[in-house]
Amino acid sequence: MATAGGGSAADLGSRGLLRLLCLCVLLAGLCGGNSVERKIYISLNKTAPCVRLLNATHQIGCHSSISGDTGVIHVVEKEEDLQWVLTDGPNPPYMVLLEGTLFTRKVMEKLKGSTSRIAGLAVSLAKPSPAEGFSPSEQCPNDGFGVYSDSYGPEFAHCRNVQWNYLGDGLAYEDFSFPIFLLEDENETNVIKQCYRDHNLSQNGSAPVFPLCAMQLFSHMHAVISTVTCMRRSSIQNTFSINPEIVCDPLSDYNVWSMLKPINTSGTLEPGDKVVVAATQLDSRSFFWNVAPGAESAVASFVTQLAAAEALSKAPDVTTLPRNVMFVFFQGETFDYIGSSRMVYDMERGKFPVPLDNIDSFVELRQVALRESLELWMHTDPVSQKNQSVQTQVERLLTTLEQSSAGVPVVLRRLNQSQPLPPSSLQRFLRARNISGVVLADHATAFHNRYYQSVYDTAENINVSYPGQRSPEEDLNFVTDTAKALADVATVLGRALYQLAGGTNSRDTIEADPHTVTRLLYGFLVKANNSWFQSILRQDLRSYLGDGPLQHYIAVSSPTNTTYVVQYALANLTGKVVDFTREQCQDSSKVPNENKDLITLAVGFGVLICSLAITYCINAKADVLFIAPREPGSVSF
Repeated sequence: MATAGGGSAADLGSRGLLRLLCLCVLLAGLCGGNSVERKIYISLNKTAPCVRLLNATHQIGCHSSISGDTGVIHVVEKEEDLQWVLTDGPNPPYMVLLEGTLFTRKVMEKLKGSTSRIAGLAVSLAKPSPAEGFSPSEQCPNDGFGVYSDSYGPEFAHCRNVQWNYLGDGLAYEDFSFPIFLLEDENETNVIKQCYRDHNLSQNGSAPVFPLCAMQLFSHMHAVISTVTCMRRSSIQNTFSINPEIVCDPLSDYNVWSMLKPINTSGTLEPGDKVVVAATQLDSRSFFWNVAPGAESAVASFVTQLAAAEALSKAPDVTTLPRNVMFVFFQGETFDYIGSSRMVYDMERGKFPVPLDNIDSFVELRQVALRESLELWMHTDPVSQKNQSVQTQVERLLTTLEQSSAGVPVVLRRLNQSQPLPPSSLQRFLRARNISGVVLADHATAFHNRYYQSVYDTAENINVSYPGQRSPEEDLNFVTDTAKALADVATVLGRALYQLAGGTNSRDTIEADPHTVTRLLYGFLVKANNSWFQSILRQDLRSYLGDGPLQHYIAVSSPTNTTYVVQYALANLTGKVVDFTREQCQDSSKVPNENKDLITLAVGFGVLICSLAITYCINAKADVLFIAPREPGSVSF
């Protein structure tokens, strides 16, 4: 998706509104205050809108009219309750309060077909998560933007071989003409239900009499039709208007990457300088704006890679390895592989320090938290392996991974050569060049994740839980079973990368720290505002840490909080501590000559931690992402 609905899109956090109207009646204890507005409206604070997104050809998502939409509230707790709002109710349009378990494609198609009677939709958060699963994504994620097409493995194109996300109903890729909001707070949901019961509930099938309880939703999006149309309108506004109004904004953020050994950042690598890439993605999404916990779809994998980076950086001979290792955390992969597409684009044009031809091998983590019987599956591309040289390299890669799991409770499994790659960043690289690569995942075929790209992909989905009656600090340092399992995967990854980089010493000394994994899981999935995250972030960035989990939804404001925290976590876990002053840390010319190599080393590991507790010289690299209008399957800037 190229752009988000503009005007209010970049500022949705403050402008997406959901209000309860006390029409013609003052609800005692609810509509208090002296102003007329406070006597009429009850503002609901913990809500999240569905927003409009555009690509090269069409629009998806939701929006309200320019002044917001208002309707009489009707609570739908079972499918039979839809009859009232669709046909029987005498006071349309209705604002439907829908139970979270009923937020399905079947129900939404019924509501979408009666837009004249539907003013909008408020969806309550299901607790516990729907047992049957829920994924508003597509069954074939990023279809058309990976490597498989009519000219490359046509038998695998459009997920003909495997429907990876079999629970996906595609709701997040539909266009709705009315606003839809998520109600995140159970207490606020109960306030709406009580207002409905007091004023709107029909008696014996008869219509309730006025006054009635109503709701107003406001989430207007100026953007329409397609990215091309919207950006053309923005250009016209900027050219002819004294006070131009933003019509749409590009989705944007940063990739985070770091080299194990320092490189010359003023140029590029020599042709013989081979690099092993360890990759994963940072982002997730859901139907609702900025509610994307992404526990299994993103967090477990990038936490595992952070732990592997820490373990590998502690190897005694790490600076003398024949090949370098590049840790990459791609941002925006949910939307047509934005992050990896930008990196490949820059590599091909010599605008990235590591050229595409210097990549020796590629190891990617994709959904690794829901292993069954300790199994981790090694996915490879059958098409590129028709080339004997690539097949030999892939075989070496698989053997190295298998050897690295010796003595670790991780069982690595190979797959049949007739099976394609799952949705992955490796696919975007293979579109440019045949690369020896493997994708590690907890599933052999369809995802184990029953809540892929939904609001329910939370800590509970990957079994991250803590004993009761404990303080937040105790939970931060409590090593969960999930943390132990992911640390085992990180150990295998770290040892494999060491061997792929040409390490000859005993790889058994490389071991990921479960305490690191547990702190990362707690910070990203439970409580971001914790003592460890505070200690690694620069002081002016600590305000980004909220009392809940971080969200991993890529949007029009960047960088996201996740990008910042991952960058600083990577720096903290792999950096070197030196006794420099603030001035020396910020100006390498003031560093004694015998310590100049430490400045260079910091470029490789991502950070130079100075003697002052809160002073960091960040040298981790990030490449800016910008999505311009484009044809499907191509990138233009």
